[in-house]
Amino acid sequence: MGKEWYDIIAKRNGGYKSDAVYTVEGNSGEDVFVEELTELLKKSKSTLDAGCGHGEFTIKMAQYAQNIVGFDWSEELIRIANSLKEHYKAENVSFVKATTKAELPFDDNQFDLIYCRRGPASIAYHSRILCKGGIIYGICPNAPDIVNIVLERLKDSSFVNIETSIYDNALLVFPNEMEFAKFLRDFPGNPDYTLPKMKQMLYENINENTINGRICFNQWRFIWKATKA
Repeated sequence: MGKEWYDIIAKRNGGYKSDAVYTVEGNSGEDVFVEELTELLKKSKSTLDAGCGHGEFTIKMAQYAQNIVGFDWSEELIRIANSLKEHYKAENVSFVKATTKAELPFDDNQFDLIYCRRGPASIAYHSRILCKGGIIYGICPNAPDIVNIVLERLKDSSFVNIETSIYDNALLVFPNEMEFAKFLRDFPGNPDYTLPKMKQMLYENINENTINGRICFNQWRFIWKATKA
């Protein structure tokens, strides 16, 4: 999946986000991640947001940090991020177009905290930009073998004190079929389920995700943290 898909989402939804309406029931890994990240940011002097998307979350977290740099590989997402930075006058935030598929434009030991909120877990391979004793912290959605992939990358990059948690009991509850269709549409690489031609596939997904007459989707999150040796 190329960055063109992310550009399309950014232009359609105003960023790398879904405009679907739903409520969350249960213990969400997303909430746990934000709570712990907030505490980590308060202790950090220089933070990197790996895969910052359109920067909305970066700017939100900036209130707890001294300095945050966010990077993403989509030009459209970085454009939106810089626009939000100007709007909110977030002077301790900066955004850079970059990708983990190439050498990152940062100095050795530049950061003492790197976080990855559903961004590229391959950031672990760029440990040179994290200072000794620095922390890398991330959250990933469900994907084939994602736990083993992340652990392998952390170990290959000589990270220690690796901690992991899985949160799999939260439910996203949708008020109607159209909101669920929007949600499915905005999954990376998915087709547009709001189109009439996708109606049959949409109903198949609804049948698979109906609990007690409600359209629900299980939110699975994997949280990981490690220290640079």
